[in-house]
Amino acid sequence: MALIPSPNILQFSVQSPSTSVHYLFFSSPWPCSQQLSKRNVNVPLVPIAVKVSSKVRCFTKSTEENRWIEPENVADDDVNGVREDIKVQPPQRIVTSASDSLSLGIREPVYEVVEVKANGIVSRKKINRRQLLKSSGLRPRDIRSVDPSLFLTNSMPSLLVREHAILLNLGSLRAIAMQECVLIFDYNCKGGKAFIDTLLPRLNPGNMNGGPCMPFMIEAVEAALLSRVQHLEQRLMNIEPRVQALLEVLPNRLTADILEQLRISKQTLVELSSRAEALRQMLLDLLEDTHEIRRICIIGRNCTLTKGNDKLECSVPLEKQIAEEEEEEIEMLLENYLQRCESCHGQSERLLDSAKEMEDSIAVNLSSRRLEVSRVELLLQVGTFCVAVGALVAGIFGMNLRSYLEEHVFAFWLTTAGIIVGAVVGFFLMYSYLKTRKIL
Repeated sequence: MALIPSPNILQFSVQSPSTSVHYLFFSSPWPCSQQLSKRNVNVPLVPIAVKVSSKVRCFTKSTEENRWIEPENVADDDVNGVREDIKVQPPQRIVTSASDSLSLGIREPVYEVVEVKANGIVSRKKINRRQLLKSSGLRPRDIRSVDPSLFLTNSMPSLLVREHAILLNLGSLRAIAMQECVLIFDYNCKGGKAFIDTLLPRLNPGNMNGGPCMPFMIEAVEAALLSRVQHLEQRLMNIEPRVQALLEVLPNRLTADILEQLRISKQTLVELSSRAEALRQMLLDLLEDTHEIRRICIIGRNCTLTKGNDKLECSVPLEKQIAEEEEEEIEMLLENYLQRCESCHGQSERLLDSAKEMEDSIAVNLSSRRLEVSRVELLLQVGTFCVAVGALVAGIFGMNLRSYLEEHVFAFWLTTAGIIVGAVVGFFLMYSYLKTRKIL
């Protein structure tokens, strides 16, 4: 830092390995201060001359508002004694405050994961997003598919292949498979526990039964698919006997408890069918995309894929042969789990169709019962109408008016017999009319 005194100008410069900043401080006769005094600025001001685009402008710092003010109508000719070769920049304070706001405004999330290495060692650790991206070679947008905080938005199964890792999102299982380890998110859920229980025995060389050992990433992908498919098959095996028992009981036994069990079973079948269909569609899309399968095979090898025809090229012929064999193994593996998903989806759809047919049968049965009740109600209403007509006649004779019929001995019996016969005849007439109109 160097200071150069002057009658009206005090110049000092700050030099660093990367930047060189020069400042000029002027005394009170400087025109910038005079113009600000005319604008009635009653705060302490420190005039600073800054060269921008070969022009010298005046900036003043307002301690009350904590910002830099550029006065208006300052001519370039007013600046005297300022050298053209001096490069003056705004104070460093503005730049640092902007950078601090950007750095302090971002808060990186920290993930708690379980790391399973290729040798079978399991450890639990915390890792932030920056470390995760650096260790796996991924980009920030790739983490969204396995981020546990985005469970509701990323619920569809996916298998994303990147240059150094494979991202697995199979519902409750979210993991990142790399060449030497696999990171499992939400390891306390059922999907994470089932994946760990399936993967660890496969890493033991004694359980290979003399077969060829597959790369660790392929083992992790197969373990993930196996655990997910087994979970769907287990749920199907648990729900199938219960649905069969309900289909045997219904529709002869209609109770609220049985109908509630049928509703719950149908809801479970719908969920199971949708999950099996989503996994089946993911495997089908992956099998149809040969480019993704070949990208899985070249991870960790000195191989490339030519654009256009996806031809595999390797620097070592042996690696190309191994990659081609692994491509066939991966296709067979995906075909196997695709068939199991289709079987699970088909069986759940059949059970769901049976449950829907049973609901339709129950609805028809209930409609038939409601029809019988409606017929009985209609017959009772017709009978009530005929009896009401007879009651009308009896009410007429019950009035305290002289009709001279009470003087005859057989008038009571004749009237009573007429009311009964009229009610019966009216009932049969109404019944025959309703039968003719097919109402009954």
